[in-house]
Formats: sequence, C-alpha cells, structure tokens
Amino acid sequence: MTDPRDSARAPRRAVIENLRPEVDCGRFPVKRVVGDRMRVQVDAFCDGHDVVRSVLLHRREGSKRWQETPMTSLGNDRWEGEFPLPRTGTFEYCAEAWVDPWMTWRRDLQKRIAAGQDVAVDLKIGAGHLEDRAELLSGADRKRLLAAAERLRSGESGIEPFSSPAALEKFLEGPVGRTMERKPDRRDRARFPRTARVVAARPRAGFSAWYEFFPRSTASQPGRHGSFADAEAMIPYIRDMGFDVVYLPPIHPIGAHRRKGPNNAESAGPGDVGSPWAIGSEEGGHMAIHPELGTLDDFRRFRRTVEEAGMEVALDIAFQCAPDHPWVKEHPQWFRARPDGSIQYAENPPKKYQDIYPFDFETEDWPALWAALHEVFLFWIRAGVRVFRVDNPHTKPFAFWEWVIDEIRRSHPDVIFLSEAFTRPRVMHRLAKLGFDQSYTYFTWRNSAAELTEYLTELTTTEVKEFFRPNFWPNTPDILHEFLQEGGRPAFALRAVLAALLSPNWGVYGPAYELAVGTPLRAGSEEYLDSEKYQLRTWQLEDPRSLRSLLKKLNEIRRAHLALQTNEEVRFHPTDNEHLLAFSRHAPPGQVSGPGDASPGPVLVVVNLDPRHVQSGWVTVDPEKLGRDPDDVLELHDLLAGDRYQWTPGKNFVRLDPDSSPAHVLRIEEKETTP
Repeated sequence: MTDPRDSARAPRRAVIENLRPEVDCGRFPVKRVVGDRMRVQVDAFCDGHDVVRSVLLHRREGSKRWQETPMTSLGNDRWEGEFPLPRTGTFEYCAEAWVDPWMTWRRDLQKRIAAGQDVAVDLKIGAGHLEDRAELLSGADRKRLLAAAERLRSGESGIEPFSSPAALEKFLEGPVGRTMERKPDRRDRARFPRTARVVAARPRAGFSAWYEFFPRSTASQPGRHGSFADAEAMIPYIRDMGFDVVYLPPIHPIGAHRRKGPNNAESAGPGDVGSPWAIGSEEGGHMAIHPELGTLDDFRRFRRTVEEAGMEVALDIAFQCAPDHPWVKEHPQWFRARPDGSIQYAENPPKKYQDIYPFDFETEDWPALWAALHEVFLFWIRAGVRVFRVDNPHTKPFAFWEWVIDEIRRSHPDVIFLSEAFTRPRVMHRLAKLGFDQSYTYFTWRNSAAELTEYLTELTTTEVKEFFRPNFWPNTPDILHEFLQEGGRPAFALRAVLAALLSPNWGVYGPAYELAVGTPLRAGSEEYLDSEKYQLRTWQLEDPRSLRSLLKKLNEIRRAHLALQTNEEVRFHPTDNEHLLAFSRHAPPGQVSGPGDASPGPVLVVVNLDPRHVQSGWVTVDPEKLGRDPDDVLELHDLLAGDRYQWTPGKNFVRLDPDSSPAHVLRIEEKETTP
C-alpha cells in the first residue's frame, strides 16, 4: 500500500462499493432491452456523520464523455440511480461519491436554528464554504457565491436575519443553493473501481412467443414433401394464435449416407426424408436450401410473408454435418478421424447418431473453421434473418461463441440468439453471459408446485436474472415429457398456461402441441412416436379438441399486461393444496405504462397442477403484495373464463376442473374513485 502521507491532499473519505447489477465483477454485461430504464445501486458512505452525495455515470460504449444522473438515497447508505437505454448496443456505467461540506453545513444549520441556538459562527463557516467553492468557478456563478458569502458574514440575507427559518429556506433554495448543489467540489471523490456494462437488445429479446413447425409437413396432399409455398398457408394460422416468432428446423439439404428412417431407424428406406439436423449432401450444405422446400428466393418470399403478418422467422443453426456434406471432402481436417480412418460420428452414450459428424474444434485449422461458421450466420443475415435458435451450443467451445456473437453484433446489433442447451446450470449460464439472448430451461422437468417455486425464485430473484433470459417450452420435437404423455389434453393446457404466464419468452412445437399429441416412442422414452424429425406428418388443424383457442387467449393476455412481459420477480401465494399453484406477476418498479395499451397492473394466477382430478383449496392473498391497501377487497376478472370474483384479505376458496379450465388468470380491477 502506498503511504498516504506521500499525497499532497488528505486521503478521500468517501467509500463506494457493492455496485449492482454487475456480472462476474464486470467481466460480462448485464442484459436489458431497448426502452428499459437501467436501475443501478451502490453503497456510498464515509466515516462520521457528514453528508455524502453520489452520481451515476453512464455512456454508450466507445464514447469518451460520461453523462451523469444524481443518485437517490434509499437509506442505510444504499443509493440508486437510473438511466435510459434508447437504442440497441452496449452501454457502460459506474458511480462516484464524495463528502459534501456545504450540504453537511446546511443540514446542521437547519437543526441548530430549529433548536433556537445561536448560529452567528455557523454563518461564517458557511461563508467559508461559499468562498472555497467560488475559487473553483468563474463568471456569474463565482460572483453569485462571493456576494452570498459577504451577506452570510454580515448575518443578513438582504431582507431579514438568517436566523429566521423562512429567510434561511429562501436562501438555501434560491440561486445560491442551487449553484452549490449543481456544482459541488468533487476533487476528493471516490469512484467505483470497475466500469460495468449493459447490453440493450431489441424488445423481442425480452418478450416473445415462438411457434416451431416443420415446413415439409405442410403439403395439402398426404405423403408429399411440403415447400415454402405450402408453408405460407400456416402463417395466418400461427398469427391468429398470437405468436410472433416462426421458428423453422434446419432447412438445408439432408444427407443421404446413413440417413435415418422413421422412428430413428438406423437405415432409411426409399422415400424416407431423414432428419433435418443431418445437414448437407451433394446438393449443398449450411448455406443451401433443401430443393424440395424451394429456392433462396422462395425462402425470402416466405420470410417477407411472415413479416407482413407482424412476425419474423427464426432459423435453426446446427453446426454439424451429414457424412455427405461438401465440407467433409473439402475440409477433412475439421472432423475427428478414428484409428481405422473413419470419421467419428456424434454420440451421447448410449445414443448414437450415425448420420451426423460433429466438428473437431481442436483442429489445427480452427481459424478457418471459425471463419466458415461465422459466414453461415452472415449468409442468413443477408437473407433477412435476425433470429437464430442454436442447436447444442454447449458442445462447442465457449471461446468460439464469445467471438462469433461479438463479431456479429458489431455490424448487426439487432440479431437475437436462442441457446438450445439442456445441460448443467453453470454451462447454460456461461453461454448466456457470452451473448446468447435467450435460453431453453429446465421448465419441462419442473412440474410440482415446490419445483416450480424453487426454479422461478432462482430465475427471477438471484443474480441469474441479470444475464439469463429463460424461454419456456412445454415440448420440443426431441422432448415429450411423461407429464404430457400421461396427463392428456388437460396436461397440455395447464403446461401452456404455466409456460406463457411464468416466462416473458415461451414457445411450443406445433401442431403437435395444440393437438395434444402425447404418444411416446416407447414406455420411458421422451421421443414422439412417428416423430416429425424423421418423417412427414399430416396434421388436422381444425380438430375440435385443439387447444388453439387457449394458446390464442394466453398470447392476448400476455400482450395486454406489462407484468407478463418482463422477468421481474414472481411472487408466490400460499395455498393449502399442493396441487394448486398461486402466483402473481408484477411490472418493474416505477413502470406505469407499457407498449401499446398494455396495463401496468399485477396479474394473479391460480393453476391446477393435476391434469386428472378436480382440485380445490384456499388461496391466501395479502393485498399489499398486490399493490393494494391491506384491507382492500379485490375485484377480480378471470381473463380465461370471463367470470368475476371478489376476494377479501386472507383465505379465498378456489375450485378448478382440469377438463373445463386449467387455471384462473385474474386481473385486479382498479378501484373506483369517489369524485
């Protein structure tokens, strides 16, 4: 430590620490979306009882000049400030604090006058503060402070003695007081030792509803391979349900060598279409389109049609190759060779994927491999795509993802990346820190009230919420959970309610989901029987038992309520039945309006987690936790069923039949004001 006596000035007294939010001591940025106000808190204090002031510093990354926002004391030495995020990109922030002698003098003088004490000496001390500050200023400000110091020394304000509280208040709140507050002496300021960052993504990164489907299953004639032209017929159907991201599995040529047959059969027969994730054939690789889907122009037309409907296309990016992908011959060094000369295919023992070759990221030719994969993203960006779902990113090096996402964001800050990484928490979190905007989660495997409560508490109240945006999927082409297999249509309904209302980002793989397709490949398997991954399917979209209307209603509710559009804390409310989950969602503090006509009020939800039986019980509500007075009677409107209820503070009875309604989704009506 440097000897403080070597400094010409006394050591600074202010201390500033514990800046929040900050991810890994500033190594990674916090995540927000355009339009958010970035709230920052710090601890700022000093020895003794002097007044400390603090400011929040913020600027767009690359700018040399800081902007300042005063921070407000929250009590107990905690301070808060905020700044706007008006556009996409990275912003930096920090904070400073200093001891303010003038404000300390002002506070103490007011106390002495209120106590009736003689303040003649104190006025001269105040004059000294004004003179000291004037030395640092020029022009009108300097003249103003020196003149005020002279009046203080004389004990007169120019009208009446300063010992009068009214005269003192006029003096302190007038031009002199404002100058002293606006231009403090900050030569002994303390600055937080690190600069933190926040990335502002476009709003869809924080609030989205995804619908996944296979274009090849959209032909009007059963058994015929669908095209992009056929798939356009799905767009009004998807838009009507309120989804805004149309997610397509890989659209590239599919390998013929070692192609899988229906139900993941090891060999394919004539006419079998194979898995879209076995990318590449003699017809091209990651920058080609399956010829039966159409051409690049056909894809562009499909994308434009989606966008005209108010949605956008997300493409699946799977960095792996079929054995007959052109890169296998052109760049054999990008793949791992076995001792017998064959190329290592993908495995997750005991599972084997003979139709897929993974890249060897430890190849000596890794710079060329990285550049080629980077170009894949750029190719589809040039084709108008701005949303990518990345398959299994956890099986590729972290350094690659940090580099490639940063490179893309430099020129295309509006691109959104969804991480499909069903893996260990720390790995999922690392990918999010490195730049993935959204991530699949463990939601599929959290089904009890205790499991959901614990998981949502982690996602919305810990540091995780600052960098990890969950995207809840009740199913995927790979995952048909036993809860859906065994629970039938009511299980699909209640899981949709949970996914849509617990997370601002959610999605379904359809039409299998709304049609409640729940037959597994075999007992104990999470694979679909006759999985669309390996064969064409024909869907009866007009099935009267479809959950289409429920999905539409859920998306309407989400758009109408700001509380359902953010990852703010989920508040759980006690019930006396383990099969009933009660929770409320709330808009960010201070947010009084949302996009469009979205209501800022809380939404209270009660879900029957048992898809087979009617469940009833008592839900305990505390009106204060819902933003109301403790004795308020709550006027509730059920947005699913249309019913209205009155709930009183304390216990309220609920009965939910899974065959008719999986949940109450309750909007708290505003109290009528008496004129």
